[in-house]
Amino acid sequence: MSKAAAFLADPPTADDRPSFETIIKHGHQDLVQAVAFNGHGDRCATGSVDGKIRVFNRHKDGSWRLCDTWGAHASEILELQWLPTTIYPNLLASLGIEGRFKLWAEDPSAAPGRRFAESTRNGPLITIPSRSPHLHANPPPATGFGSPAPPAPPPSSSTYADNTTTASAGSGTTVAAAKPAFETRNARSPYRSFSLKHLDDSRTTYLALLSADGGLTVYENDRVENLAAFTLLDELSTIPGATTTTATDDGAGAGAGAKARPVTTRGEETSFKVRFDPNPEVCYAALGAGVPADALGLVVAVMDRVRVYRTRDTIRSSLGVAAAWKGFYLAAEVATGLHRGLVRDVAWAPGNIRGYDIVATACQDGWVRVFRLDALRPPAGEEPHSDDEEQDGARGRWAAGRVKKHGARRRVDGGEDASVSRASLMSSSGIRAGLDQSRGTVERRATGQPPGQIRHVVTEISRLDCHRTPVWRVGFDDDGQILGSVGDEGKLMCYRQKPDGAWAKSTEMAMVKMKMAAP
Repeated sequence: MSKAAAFLADPPTADDRPSFETIIKHGHQDLVQAVAFNGHGDRCATGSVDGKIRVFNRHKDGSWRLCDTWGAHASEILELQWLPTTIYPNLLASLGIEGRFKLWAEDPSAAPGRRFAESTRNGPLITIPSRSPHLHANPPPATGFGSPAPPAPPPSSSTYADNTTTASAGSGTTVAAAKPAFETRNARSPYRSFSLKHLDDSRTTYLALLSADGGLTVYENDRVENLAAFTLLDELSTIPGATTTTATDDGAGAGAGAKARPVTTRGEETSFKVRFDPNPEVCYAALGAGVPADALGLVVAVMDRVRVYRTRDTIRSSLGVAAAWKGFYLAAEVATGLHRGLVRDVAWAPGNIRGYDIVATACQDGWVRVFRLDALRPPAGEEPHSDDEEQDGARGRWAAGRVKKHGARRRVDGGEDASVSRASLMSSSGIRAGLDQSRGTVERRATGQPPGQIRHVVTEISRLDCHRTPVWRVGFDDDGQILGSVGDEGKLMCYRQKPDGAWAKSTEMAMVKMKMAAP
């Protein structure tokens, strides 16, 4: 008998003092689909195919103990994410395969089983529209930024108790179900991925949602005390050649009747991922190229295509009143055909002190690819934000800096000049912004677009095939120095960057069945 056969037949006995922590049983009755740790690493949430979420807390003795478990979704849970512990220590976000995004708020004083499920005791369930209220000519909400959730439909025999307001039990009694503090869904196409980002300086939280038709919707919340204060920031399509519609200044959606081209055919396997740039500010090289310091970054993977989006400062006018606004544009795209399979996961590396950004992808073809993202400087003689030197009608939409300069000029000047300047601002911003806002075009590219869109270039620096099986997950550590990936064989591979900039395998971890010696 070979050594391998003997090992499989009789696992070796571990030492009396093992160098690893004992793996606890998660307690789910089905496959665990999602796992998420909070920022401190002392709380862990697991999501199962049966739609249940279990939260574990790590105690001072190093042991993990169950904190709460509840039915969050009617079917499998795709993604979980803890919100930043600095501002939201007890908030957990989840996304189910039915397309509902939910926020769960913990009540430490509640009994086990109700800590995350009694979030509506202090008020009604609040929802936000999945699309702009002007897009489908829907009436605006009655009050505030959201509106009370519509009443739940009557339960049917095929409805799970965990996803309804009340469900009839076998004895005829009603059982209360888990209610999130906040939820939203897309009426046209279910959401398949989400990402959250919080900026401590501006106290603003951003939420990005990617739907199955390739639509990317981004919300912002600048009121941390109100979970329902999400407003639509931008909406676009991430599919080349597909049309997308959004609100215009006059309240009519341009091309509202247009339908996006389907991403896949019926029965075809799909993959969608979206991730925010985790860095609070862009790297110094991008700043020199003209990217605003507070610009947002998104990496989106739809099927086998990977795209990077940035924001630029613009203004949006409504009834002649101009307001600062962040608009997304396509900054860079990975060459078509580079990924020979579905892109299962994407990750944006924290710690951009290198002067460039790093993005990693996990592909079904068995390769982990690492890309370098650089911002290109404008041509010689052209400043990044020279549009404020132009005439009012020479360039497209205004930048935020131009609005500030016009405001200062109105305060300094007086009389007729001030009124003329004010009228010029209102007319030009309203008409031009209205034309720019009619985004019934196929997509947004940096070439030939208004100023403020900085071109980026994506360069593949490493291609790693250590798994030799389809890769499902990829992620960086908090410093962006270690890259980890998990493949079909169940091994965790860790990579580090070499002095020449390439990435190489450094560690391999796998789970092995071993006999634990009795104490």
